[in-house]
Amino acid sequence: MHVGIVEDDDGVAGALVDGLAMHQIRASRMGHGLDILTRHPAFDLVLLDLGLPDLDGIEVLRRLRQVSLVPVLILTARADERSVVRGLRSGADDYLVKPVRMAELLARIEAIGRRTSKRALPEKREHLRTFGDIEVDLASRTVAVGGRPIPLTAKEFDLLALLVENPGSAVSRQFLMDRIWGDAFVSVSRSLDVHMNALRAKLERDGLIETMRGFGYRWTA
Repeated sequence: MHVGIVEDDDGVAGALVDGLAMHQIRASRMGHGLDILTRHPAFDLVLLDLGLPDLDGIEVLRRLRQVSLVPVLILTARADERSVVRGLRSGADDYLVKPVRMAELLARIEAIGRRTSKRALPEKREHLRTFGDIEVDLASRTVAVGGRPIPLTAKEFDLLALLVENPGSAVSRQFLMDRIWGDAFVSVSRSLDVHMNALRAKLERDGLIETMRGFGYRWTA
């Protein structure tokens, strides 16, 4: 496991890096919230402080959730109920208040790891997603509509997979571009539109992929 530590206090960050290393967990420290927004693909879990010098940690978490599902454990001195609720509702997987005992931190990290590993390794039959007469097989990367195989390009299937993994939920353009193309430049944004239009045409189901104006898309089936 590679843990990203977003913490501006040198003493706290150093103690965390050393403490995790003693338990064979690799950790890398960042001092600013903007750092994790560009480096998140390198980490299996993020420890996020809320009192950062460039952006409030809650804002960092909100921006991170637009492009990544990496598990986030908030580690902060803010102990008030409002901060805890805001952190969890903004997408944190857990919330701990400083000072924290290393044994408890390790237990929380292990618990998050168990949950995410179950999501990453579903049972074989859970690779199938069925929506009426549409069947998507995430393992074989195939899709059929009314029993008829639909040929998709690699990126078209990647788009479809991300949407059907979150049916009914809005998925941001930034998240799709970051996961499939690795960036969110204007040229990539145009490519996303082209691939999305092609995917809709091949599925031949009006309204199945809804455009959330100003945000992204939603699988409505």
